[in-house]
This record gives sequence, structure tokens and C-alpha cells, in this order.
Amino acid sequence: MSNELKNTEYGLEKIFEGAQDFLPLLGTDHVEFYVGNAKQAAHFYKTAFGFQSLAYSGLETGVRDRASYVLQQDKIRLVLTTPLTPDNPINDHIVKHGDAVKIIALWVDDARAAYEETTKRGAKSYMEPTVLEDEHGEIVKAGIYTYGETVHLFVERKNYNGVFMPGYEKWESEYNPEPVGLKFIDHMVGNVGWNEMNTWVKWYEDVMGFQNFLSFDDKQIHTEYSALMSKVMANGNGRVKFPINEPAEGKKKSQIEEYLDFYGGPGVQHIAVATNDILSTVSEMRRRGVEFLSTPPAAYYEAIPARLKEFQHEMKEDLEQLQKLGIMIDADEEGYLLQIFTKPVEDRPTLFFEVIQRMGARGFGAGNFKALFESIEREQAKRGTL
Repeated sequence: MSNELKNTEYGLEKIFEGAQDFLPLLGTDHVEFYVGNAKQAAHFYKTAFGFQSLAYSGLETGVRDRASYVLQQDKIRLVLTTPLTPDNPINDHIVKHGDAVKIIALWVDDARAAYEETTKRGAKSYMEPTVLEDEHGEIVKAGIYTYGETVHLFVERKNYNGVFMPGYEKWESEYNPEPVGLKFIDHMVGNVGWNEMNTWVKWYEDVMGFQNFLSFDDKQIHTEYSALMSKVMANGNGRVKFPINEPAEGKKKSQIEEYLDFYGGPGVQHIAVATNDILSTVSEMRRRGVEFLSTPPAAYYEAIPARLKEFQHEMKEDLEQLQKLGIMIDADEEGYLLQIFTKPVEDRPTLFFEVIQRMGARGFGAGNFKALFESIEREQAKRGTL
């Protein structure tokens, strides 16, 4: 069986020759956040991240208990949902976790089969297969729980040609700032509790047929003060990748522990979004007010040419411009990558975003872990949580 990897528009595609993928995933359909005020959150993601208005569901469309705004930029769709009544259980999620990712929706060709295959392998049901219909056709969706209260929703839309799905109307808005160049979701990272990483790695292997694509231990991911463990899970075609982090012992509190404390348990730590021009994308996001982690020290950038030479790669981008913007560089045998991380996008130090540009590299920036974690620790020190 071959584990060859190749580049695709979704990032890295893993080919398992002769393997039978019992849960074929076509990609990420959308990511749904539960938030305290979806109208205001939508304005933020439009203004700062360049998302465009797509669809709306709420009182005006006959939905009485919640309002949802759907935003899109290239292949990325975000759904921002807020409860409309005091007794809505969505409120409980927001009180416990703050504004947070609730649903990672996966695009499938057969939602019923995806649900049956995963539940018979031990997945806890979130939603049995449900058909939604309107004049544009039908959508089938079904869901299962993963770590914490997070949900994987299987969405089948091959018989639907509406704007998003039944129950939503096209969201017309005069305010649509230009996109910043975000293309698709490269990966999404989950934080789980002490000694829970391998449990969830096995869950993804057994329940969803994922493979452990990469592993990092506390010898690789550590600073003077803190450490963590991480394993990257990928589905059969490599279009969906979920790194799973757990804390590791250190002198002080790690970023994973801080997340678990403020989030109230396991959940989505960050969403990595891909761009084809990270210099342009990050420059524009900074101009629009997005806050990024502090720039690594000069010594970090002085070492980059030698690291690229080690793998016989020549970087096309200007190193001085990358340093000016705080963008980090890593390399492997296949190529190099450029990445940068935002500060948390809300007041709780929980969810943040990564902007990544892959120039052939298939890794996740292992060479940047020390510099990245030191930047995070500087922010933790300011918050008094290190």
C-alpha cells in the first residue's frame, strides 16, 4: 500500500492504493459557530477577514429559535448562529464555552451511509439522517459527536442547487469588503484533556477511518516553560486533517491547559486557512485590524536561509518582508511553508486562526514550534495564565 502524498487545491492528498475508504469525504462543507451575537460576529468576519454575505436564516425566514448568518470566501463557509430565546440550549453552550466552534460539517456523497458506518463503529449520534427540502432540491444531513461537545455533521448536497440549504435565504448586503485571499480550510486543530490524545486518535482511526499522518511529542514541542503532545489525523484522500493536542508536563501552564480552563473542556483550538499569497493576505488582514502573535526575534530569521539550504529549497518570497509581517517559515523534503497565527479572536484565550501558504511542504511547521510557543507564552504572561 502506497502512502504517496501530492499537492491538491485542498492541500495534501494522501493516496492509499488499493485501500477502501469506508467514509469518503469530499472536503469541509462549513464550520458553524455558536456565538452571543451573530449579527455583530458576521460584521467582524466580513470586515477583518474578508468574508462575503451568502445566506441568512432567522425570524424573517420562519425560524423562531435562532438566527444564522452564512459567510463565504472561496471554498470556506462559516455559519454564525445565535439563540433567540432564553431557554434555547445553545445558550448553555455559549455560557460554558464562549463564542466557539460547535459543528465541523463534512461534505459527503451519502450522508445516510456516513452516519450508519460511523455509528456502528461506536460514534455517539447527534442527529439521525434528516432530509431538508425546498424548491431548489434537497439536502440530507446527519451528525455524530467527537471530542467534548463538538459535532461532525455529514452534509449531502448532490441534489441541491440553492444558495446554502433549505431554511436559508440569500443574504443581500450592501456591505461586502473585498476578500483577503483566503482559499480553503487546510486543517482544524482540537485540544483535548490530559492523556486523552491517544483515545481520540484511536476514535478517528476506528470510527472514521482516519490515519495518523504525523506525530509530535513533548521533546519536539516544548519551551523552557511548557510542552504539549500532538498527532495529526487525516482521512483517506487527505482533504480533511485534524491535529489533536493534549497538554504535557512543564514548569508552567501550557497553552493547552489555558485553553481547557477557559473553554471548559475539549474543543476546536484553531482553524488553519490557506492562501496563495500570504504576504498580500496578512498585509491586508493587519490593515483591517486583525491582531497576530508577536514577531519572532531577528535570530529566527537569520537562521532561515540555512534551514532552506539544508533541504535544497530556494524561497521565492522576500525574507525581509516576511520578517516585517511576522510570518514564519519552515521546510521539509517536499518544499517549504509560510504560516502565521492570530491572537484569540474573542476575549477568552481560546479560538484563533492560522494563515498558511504551502510551497510543497506537507508538514505543520515543526521547525516553528519553539518560536510560536514562545510568542504564545508572551501573551499568556500578559494574561497572568503562564
